[in-house]
Amino acid sequence: MAQNLVYLVTGGCGYIGGHIVKLLVTQEYVKEVRIFDLAENEEIMQCNTASIPVKIIKGDVTNYNQVEKAMEGVHVVIHTAALVDFLDMFPFTKMKAINVGGTENVINACLTMDVPYLVYTSSISAVGPNKHSEPMIRATEETVYTGESLLAYGKTKANAEKLVLQANGKKINNGKQIVTCVIRPSYVYGEQTQNLLDSYLTAKAENGIINYVEPENTHKPNAYVGNIAWMHVLAARHLQLKPDLLGGEVYYAYDSTPFMQRYKLLYELFAEIDPSIKLGTRIPYWKMWLIICTYNIFRFVLRPFWDLKPFLTFNILKIIVTSFSYETDKASKHFGYQPLYSWPECKKRTCDWLKKMKKRQNDHGKCKQK
Repeated sequence: MAQNLVYLVTGGCGYIGGHIVKLLVTQEYVKEVRIFDLAENEEIMQCNTASIPVKIIKGDVTNYNQVEKAMEGVHVVIHTAALVDFLDMFPFTKMKAINVGGTENVINACLTMDVPYLVYTSSISAVGPNKHSEPMIRATEETVYTGESLLAYGKTKANAEKLVLQANGKKINNGKQIVTCVIRPSYVYGEQTQNLLDSYLTAKAENGIINYVEPENTHKPNAYVGNIAWMHVLAARHLQLKPDLLGGEVYYAYDSTPFMQRYKLLYELFAEIDPSIKLGTRIPYWKMWLIICTYNIFRFVLRPFWDLKPFLTFNILKIIVTSFSYETDKASKHFGYQPLYSWPECKKRTCDWLKKMKKRQNDHGKCKQK
């Protein structure tokens, strides 16, 4: 079993990437963890241990020369870097350049620099929902679901996925072959989940009420970010141990979080830290559609003076009301994945972080009053 391995995590200062780095420094077979990212994260920079250093390389995945240089002496790449944009706030060309072009750069650099193992972080958005909002319920990796992705972000992730899977088995410079696999997370929660914090603050601003649009019969899988990170770490290790089994495969990310609608998960978490939080009523689809329509008119009128950010799009509204879920144990069968954290632990870790953020918000508010 190979030891003293150098790992490179692209986007390692980001959400999932940061959690992957924190787990990698606990693995005895890892010699060094490198982070390739445009941003810097002080918390991640403190992940150095006595035996496993963490090195941050500031760079852009759209710059091939920077990517290639970062891979000198690397054995394994976990590619999480991406422009995540569900609200179409960025031009499609920019998102494509990062998510597709950046992935192409990572693959080509792996081939040139003799890096034999690559794990790619994709998304359920790469599968759908499609433009017809057709549901997918409790699917597996073998389920066939067709149609163009509803989200521009999903289109870029689907294209990047194809590149990664097509690269599997290609010859690298030393005559060996590159082995690749894909992890598809879905609805992620946990520490550092910005939209989770935003949802809590929104509920507080609305008298502690969580109103929702999602129908009660929708199916949506939720998974804790620490378990998703753990799946990446295990997949990367077993690419080396079982290349014929994992190579060219796709794995949905899952854990023991109970199946529930997103608003119910929010209530479970928020009520734990704030008993005043209550479930409200469902906002009808037509009403939400009119609200988005009105907001877009205001955005258009005010655009010359004020660039309002969209709070919701018609496509996201369609996704909210569309059942799109999977149920699988493929990762368990292929590389022995079991969630690192149980549902009670996931809940506690997330709530502890929310309490910390809540206190910080309160302290900030008191400072402003003074």
